[in-house]
Amino acid sequence: MTVEDPYRARYGPGAPTNLPDLWSDLVAAQLAHRSVRAYLPDPVSDATLTTLIAAAQSAPSSSNLQLWSVVAVRDPRRRARLAEVAGGQRHITEAPLLLVWLADLARARRIAAEAGASGEGADYLESALVAVIDAALAAQNAALAAESLGLGTVFAGALRNDPLAVSRELGLPAHVFPVFGLVVGHPDPARPTEIKPRLAQRVVLHHERYDDSAQADGIRDYEKLLADFYAEAGLEPSWVRRVADRFGSVEGLRGRDRLREAFRRQGFQLR
Repeated sequence: MTVEDPYRARYGPGAPTNLPDLWSDLVAAQLAHRSVRAYLPDPVSDATLTTLIAAAQSAPSSSNLQLWSVVAVRDPRRRARLAEVAGGQRHITEAPLLLVWLADLARARRIAAEAGASGEGADYLESALVAVIDAALAAQNAALAAESLGLGTVFAGALRNDPLAVSRELGLPAHVFPVFGLVVGHPDPARPTEIKPRLAQRVVLHHERYDDSAQADGIRDYEKLLADFYAEAGLEPSWVRRVADRFGSVEGLRGRDRLREAFRRQGFQLR
């Protein structure tokens, strides 16, 4: 693989690039990311888990508040129950490790209470948003660390189909919310996955002010590029149809239209 291969896989064979002048092993690893949904049963060691969490804790954290936690789930029966919440995703049961990332305001509330404060600042949407962002940044660090060690990963946002069921399964206290899962394991070489193309940078990159003048052409070109990728994977070939199905109706949210109520039942007031 040349330095241009993952870049062209990400943006298409005709994509212009000057990346070889600004290349590093880290950039190569980032561009080579792929979602892995086929795993060997080989376990992920405690030492590896410790390394992944150290990488996660090295991610940026707003004001160093560290408003996240993570539950490592190895028990096959528990993973099977969580897979059902996520719509029966087989890779959750197939891989040996599921990391469930949590927006955790319980720890901050406890600290505030012990300091004699009410903790009401945690009742606001800003606090919940910071906790979710912290968890996402930490999880991405862990995913990149896992891939650098030869492991495969895939995020499982479908745990939000029923976050209250996930909370019960994991014994989460009030003020802790399951944001998503991260499947971790050894990729099955007999069932490889490829780098998934992304929208051209002209669609997502704006200079100084938001400008959507390139959106229509960029989306049309991407639809053609991704159709081939999805067809080879045996999936519905239209990315536009996927987006429309997700946001075209409440049903497309697959139960996640009730997230505000789920947050509140877990103690998040979202004022």
